[in-house]
Amino acid sequence: MINKVGGAVLETLAAYDSATVQNAAILVRGYVPEYDDYTGPDIKCMLPEFGVLVGYAVTAELFPLHDQPHKVGWDDYYDSIANAGAPTIAVLKDVDHPQGRGAIFGDGMAYRHRALGCLGVIVDGSVRDVEGIKKAKCGLWGRARVPGHGPFGIVRHGGPVNAAGLLVRPGDILVCDADGVARVPVEIAADVAKKCAEVRKKERVMHDYFSDAKFTLKKYEAWKKADKG
Repeated sequence: MINKVGGAVLETLAAYDSATVQNAAILVRGYVPEYDDYTGPDIKCMLPEFGVLVGYAVTAELFPLHDQPHKVGWDDYYDSIANAGAPTIAVLKDVDHPQGRGAIFGDGMAYRHRALGCLGVIVDGSVRDVEGIKKAKCGLWGRARVPGHGPFGIVRHGGPVNAAGLLVRPGDILVCDADGVARVPVEIAADVAKKCAEVRKKERVMHDYFSDAKFTLKKYEAWKKADKG
């Protein structure tokens, strides 16, 4: 069962980008290790036109190349999305060897995910059918693209997974956009959402100051003194 926040909190987070949310989280709880905070550069946004997507994490580990004797059924995984009662973001991890040699997400899966309430999928591995995934209106982050896979199945779902250096736990709030993915623990999500406006205001003041047509080095010296104060 997902521990949820109010829908207004998710809507507020979705009004900002992942970098602003990460900065707001720093104001709430200080700096934390990067593996608790945001994805590394190995995972890329493949459909940036969908903008910012925010949802609760559901997770699974898959083998795309070699048949496994201990596979689990797909129904339980998809049921976890269907019964979440909230927007979700799936995080799929390729645990086969070599990782990424087979695709673990394609357009058929995208349509099913979207129909059940999943807004997008983060793939720590390879994907295929990107144009079809776009038509399904499913957000997509992944490492690479390949055209095929072998015997294919889930070996675990509903546990923590490491996606491009970010440790994701089921139920985490994920804020996903063209820069990557920022993780927001549910227990501080409301506070982070409130701080986003403060971050945006501070940035706007700085951007306006340095883009002023009347900017001078004298004003720069004044900025440095005020900033240190």
